[in-house]
Amino acid sequence: MASTRIRRGRTRAATRHREPGRDPHAPRPPIVGLREATVVYKGGHVALDRVSLSIDRGEFVFLVGPTGCGKSSFIKLLIRDLEPSSGEVRIAGRDINAMPDDRTPYLRRRIGTVFQDFKLLPNRTVYDNVAYALQVTGGSRTDIRRKVPDILRLVGLATKIHNYPDQLSGGEQQRVSVARAFVNHPPLLLADEPTGNLDPVTSIGIMQLLYRINRTGTTVIVVSHDREMVDKMRRRVVELYEGRVIRDQAAGLYAEDESTTEFGMRVRAEMGVGDEGHTNGEAEHPHEVD
Repeated sequence: MASTRIRRGRTRAATRHREPGRDPHAPRPPIVGLREATVVYKGGHVALDRVSLSIDRGEFVFLVGPTGCGKSSFIKLLIRDLEPSSGEVRIAGRDINAMPDDRTPYLRRRIGTVFQDFKLLPNRTVYDNVAYALQVTGGSRTDIRRKVPDILRLVGLATKIHNYPDQLSGGEQQRVSVARAFVNHPPLLLADEPTGNLDPVTSIGIMQLLYRINRTGTTVIVVSHDREMVDKMRRRVVELYEGRVIRDQAAGLYAEDESTTEFGMRVRAEMGVGDEGHTNGEAEHPHEVD
């Protein structure tokens, strides 16, 4: 049932955020569009060098490259934590650097962000950590009581609702981070090294969860150093080197209708880790997106 609620919620959200005067039948712009975007830090270090890139709605994209290649700068551009020295950054067709500064919080409400170090509030329960994301965006108590249990079921943490972060495993803490990022059902979700500190089996479970979220229609961009995981996922790969895009590889061969369960089983088998059971904390609900 969880995915049904997600799909309906996203439909309502799409209606709410439709641009005034826009032809509803016109092609929708890419969710992410960079044109000749350049970032030069003080001292002259070029973090991004004339990057032009388009990411369509509903894509699952890996951003890879060595340390210092510009991956973090790319993510910071999208959430307007950094402005380009030149060029253009568009989210859903809008030039975000032309927006007034007081609109930045509204932009970030529509972009979920998952961090490698989780960034959970240690003195708050799992429920309260996720609820906090709704509270800071003005969510009502009714919304919070409805949405938080739903999203915790989706990420397999329904039985951990009253636990504190230090009572959870690393994989469970990352699931809380994912739940917090997705509870507002943003059209774009950014995951910065979400499996960097996790073992292979747990990492596959997190990727399986991100894949499930992607199948609801949310665009997912994952920054990763895990070459084997990236190879086995068979999704679009954008590689940066010294601030430039040196590879933009389309998705490999995979079944477009591959279910979340099939995806997890395939990746585990190809990586030779774990068993063929679920790694997402609970069996998938029959009415979820498969």
